[in-house]
Amino acid sequence: MGLKAIFFDIDDTFYSTSEFSKTARLNSVYAMIEAGLKISVTDCFDELREVIAEFGANFGNHYDRLLLRIPQEKYGNVNPAVIVAAGVVAYHETKYKSLKPYEDVLEVLRILSSTPLILGVITAGLMNKQAEKLVRLNILKYLTPNAIFITDQMGIGKPNVKLYKNAYKNLHLKAEECMYVGDNSITDIDPPNSVGMVTVLNRRSGKYLDVQGKTKPDYVIHDMWELLDVLKKNFGITTE
Repeated sequence: MGLKAIFFDIDDTFYSTSEFSKTARLNSVYAMIEAGLKISVTDCFDELREVIAEFGANFGNHYDRLLLRIPQEKYGNVNPAVIVAAGVVAYHETKYKSLKPYEDVLEVLRILSSTPLILGVITAGLMNKQAEKLVRLNILKYLTPNAIFITDQMGIGKPNVKLYKNAYKNLHLKAEECMYVGDNSITDIDPPNSVGMVTVLNRRSGKYLDVQGKTKPDYVIHDMWELLDVLKKNFGITTE
């Protein structure tokens, strides 16, 4: 039975989530200080990291919580809403300027889109945030429209195997006809392995580089060009 579909993770697979997040948060800290917050960049950034760790990356009011943890005399007579707004705007401006895919991603997706393969996404996160990433990264045009699956939208989170099962069943495919490419061994390799999908671990960057899962991936890559090699050598998929 041949390979018919490739599903990708988004974060630290299509782009460096860790690098972008650090840059965006640091820019927001600079903006809040410029708006009147009297605290060092290091102290502010460390406190913001604590807020994110405690409330989660998808929490919608990081900067409001940040100011609650800082003595009011640190922003004096400045309206705190202005400081929060400065941080939010700086974060979103960074998305506009710096949210870009790895240098090889668009070209490889363009090449793959010329094959009969279904190209999809299985990603964890909030529906609007993950969808926005696909648009900002300029990736959407290469994906099969009905092959995009977001945990928030499906009501199933990683590492629940139902997430992967629902994805390939919705496309009337079998597990062994599908490949999954992701960066976290625990959430992106172990679950699809357990249902019989082909798994590819993207050892490129991010906080999960040293994470070890219970099972081994079928293949390990370090960039998307290596994925093309895997497809050619092991599945007979040529892209010339």
